[in-house]
Amino acid sequence: MWRNTQRGWGIVSILLHWLSAVAIIGLFALGWWMTGLGYYDPWYNQGPWVHRSIGILLLFATLARLVWRLFQPTPRLEGRRLEVVAAHLGHIGLYAAVLLVMISGYLISTANGRGVSVFGWFEVPALLQNYPNQASLAGDVHWYSALTLMLLAAGHTLAALKHHWFNRNKTLVRMMNPRHAQRSTRGIN
Repeated sequence: MWRNTQRGWGIVSILLHWLSAVAIIGLFALGWWMTGLGYYDPWYNQGPWVHRSIGILLLFATLARLVWRLFQPTPRLEGRRLEVVAAHLGHIGLYAAVLLVMISGYLISTANGRGVSVFGWFEVPALLQNYPNQASLAGDVHWYSALTLMLLAAGHTLAALKHHWFNRNKTLVRMMNPRHAQRSTRGIN
C-alpha cells in the first residue's frame, strides 16, 4: 500500500520515516566525530563534504515528507488523550528541530558565499551570505538544535517502544508494516 489510511502508514511514509531516522543519527554521529578531526586528518575535508551532502538530501526529503503528509490522511493515534497531545507536540517538535538543524547547517556552509555541492551531482546556491557572524551564529544554532533533535528522537523512540511493549498496541508495527494501511481499505480488522 503506497498511501496512508486512517488505520496505517503507507510505504512512502514508512520509507521516508526510516531513511530520515538513519540519516539523522548518522549525521549526528558524523558531526560529532568531525569535531575531533585534526587538520592533517584525511577526513578533515571529506567528512564535512559528506555531512553537507547528506544534510541537503535530508532537507529535500524532509520537505517532500511534509508535502506528502499534507495530502495524506494521518493514521489515528493510539493512547489516552494526554498521550495523543504529547505525540502531536512531539511530532511538531521533531519536524521543527530537523528543519532548524538543516537550515542552520546550510547557513554555516554558505556563509562564505559559495554554494553547497551535493556529492558533485548538483550545487545548492548560497541564497543568504555575508551576514555578520553568520557561520558562528548558525553554528551555535546547529549544535544546540541537533542536541535537541537527538533528545526528541530518543523520546520518540522510547514512546514507540512503550506503546509496543507495555500498551501492546500497533503504534510501532504500523510504522514498520504498510499492510496495516491496506487492511483498512479492505475492511479487515
